[in-house]
Amino acid sequence: MTTIPNRRKPGRQVRSGTTPPWWFAAPAMLLFAFVVLIPSARGVYYAFTDWDGLSPDFSWVGLGNFSDMLDDPDARQAIWHTLVIAVAITIIQNGFGLLLALGVNTMIKSRNVLRVLLFAPAVVTPIVTAYLWRNLLGPDGAVNSLLGAVGLDSWQQDWLGDPQLALWSIVGVIVWQFGGYSMVIFLAGLQSVPKEIYEAAAIDGTGPVRRFWSVIRPLLAPAFTINLMLSIIGGIKLFDQVYALTGGGPGHATDTISTLIYKDAFTLGEFGYSIALAVVLTIIVAVASTSQYFVLARNERAAS
Repeated sequence: MTTIPNRRKPGRQVRSGTTPPWWFAAPAMLLFAFVVLIPSARGVYYAFTDWDGLSPDFSWVGLGNFSDMLDDPDARQAIWHTLVIAVAITIIQNGFGLLLALGVNTMIKSRNVLRVLLFAPAVVTPIVTAYLWRNLLGPDGAVNSLLGAVGLDSWQQDWLGDPQLALWSIVGVIVWQFGGYSMVIFLAGLQSVPKEIYEAAAIDGTGPVRRFWSVIRPLLAPAFTINLMLSIIGGIKLFDQVYALTGGGPGHATDTISTLIYKDAFTLGEFGYSIALAVVLTIIVAVASTSQYFVLARNERAAS
């Protein structure tokens, strides 16, 4: 009598004696905990103390640093500047990037060269870009010289020295550098739209504006989600460009939470207070990114 061999059913594997997959992540998780989680938890602890960053002796002050923050006009002003910069960058940069993407998503012969040139500033180190624009926007810089050369002397300004203009000059520099980055993301979204949709909209007789708003815009929901998330988080955490362009000045006219954290920690030696500011910054980033994600994700599902 012939014995039929015992065959396993397709798709089933014997898992006995194998190592659970999560063990493969254990070394990375331990390293992450050692480098990020433990220092972060210790930092949160120092936010409730009066530690000066050097002395081994410090006292527990509870919520004292946070209450001082509410009474500190510089801290309130820095929080306001942070929110203004984040919102301005998010709106202007993404609007600018979308217009650039629509412009280079055509059949013009120079489209590939334009894409490279417009994206190029995004790959330059932010600190280098900031020092470059600090020279260009100075009282004797190239911007004022150009305005004078074309007869617009009345437009010449101390772009980084005027408290009314300095904050918006920083926003302009950020948009100039990262507008091309937003453009690339929008361009990827535009190129993923099937050509049949463009053709069907054109056959229906819709104009360019109506075609974009009613047909193309809903299909760009994933690109909007990515760009808006990156812009708002980057704007809230902004430090390099602000510190290199103005150092938070003139006075405190352009101080953000990040620059104030640096000054309080390394200039005034108030590490406990600066860490409390960092905790507030973390909470703002978490709340802004989480709420924005849910709103954009809901809109993205509705568009699909």
